[in-house]
Amino acid sequence: MSIFIEILIPSRARTPQAAVVPAVRPRAGVCNIARLAHLLFSEEEGASLVEFALVSTMLLLPLTTFIMSFGAFMTNQMQLINAVDIGARAVAVNGGITLDPCSIASSAVIAAAPNLNPAQLTFSYSLNGTPYSGTSCSSSSLVTGAAANLAGGTTATVTASYPCNLSIFGRNFMPSGCLMKASTSEMVQ
Repeated sequence: MSIFIEILIPSRARTPQAAVVPAVRPRAGVCNIARLAHLLFSEEEGASLVEFALVSTMLLLPLTTFIMSFGAFMTNQMQLINAVDIGARAVAVNGGITLDPCSIASSAVIAAAPNLNPAQLTFSYSLNGTPYSGTSCSSSSLVTGAAANLAGGTTATVTASYPCNLSIFGRNFMPSGCLMKASTSEMVQ
């Protein structure tokens, strides 16, 4: 009878322990890659993702290029404005002590705008209401010509122009031409 009981109901002491084998889980990356591959290659589930990637690059590339071109234009404009301010200040401080006020102003503008091509800058001046243009307006003495117009208490106006380029991918957005201009007036000391 005990044999039957042992066969039907084995005792705990006599039964061998089952070896505990941990379940082997696939690596997380393999699952994700397989799931992604399934999504991309099954029917049309990945088609919208591919279409979005193609269309967005065609829209974003010209937009990004335009933003960068416009940024370069604005940088040049701000640099020109700042340089003309410095040039006008240089003329105003040198009243009565220089024979060539236009040369002082143009040299100060060129030095203050290193990213602008000096050959493309054009200058015009108004010294006490008398107009001058170019990079030089030399006088023979302090009491004649441009030097005489730079008397203390008068106004000196410096104006500079610089061509700009707003073309993107060979298409010019300003076909009639683009010209940046800055002007500043200072009272001569």
